[in-house]
Amino acid sequence: MEKKIKKKEKTGQKGWLLIIFTVTFALSAVFNMLSTELVENVNNLVLSFILLILVISVGIMFDLIGTAVTAADEVPFHAMASDKKKGAKESLLLIKNADRVANVCADVIGDICGVLSGAIAALIAGNIAKMLGQKDITVTTLLVTATVTALTVWSKGLFKQVAIKNSTSIIRILGRIIAVFSR
Repeated sequence: MEKKIKKKEKTGQKGWLLIIFTVTFALSAVFNMLSTELVENVNNLVLSFILLILVISVGIMFDLIGTAVTAADEVPFHAMASDKKKGAKESLLLIKNADRVANVCADVIGDICGVLSGAIAALIAGNIAKMLGQKDITVTTLLVTATVTALTVWSKGLFKQVAIKNSTSIIRILGRIIAVFSR
């Protein structure tokens, strides 16, 4: 009996990984194409930086959710669910599927945002170099992409602490948001 359960779990994990691979590939291709088109055709550094900040912020937010869901405890949500509080059931579902939620949030969306922010930063650096009349854009690209990477890693590190310390509140808010859209 135990062998059947382990085999089922392995099969389920393989299916999940195939779905995640496919979804990640598709989302990455679409978002990369859209952001590249926007930055290349917008020729406005302010709008390009706004897009860059938006992509970085989305990555940080989803990383925060991925961390919070793995750090959250079910106990307070069982009490909320028994009191029929909005979003409690959804919060419990998130926590019970923490591995998958964290995978989608931190790995899929977070990593796509990381790759996109690097691509957008490189395009912005190219635009800055053109504006400055630079023929060799290596130094500008290095400075812009290194700054974006350092800012992203620093922010994610800062917000991981926030996510761990406030996991119950974060998951409660997320559960309420999901409850609104699931009805």
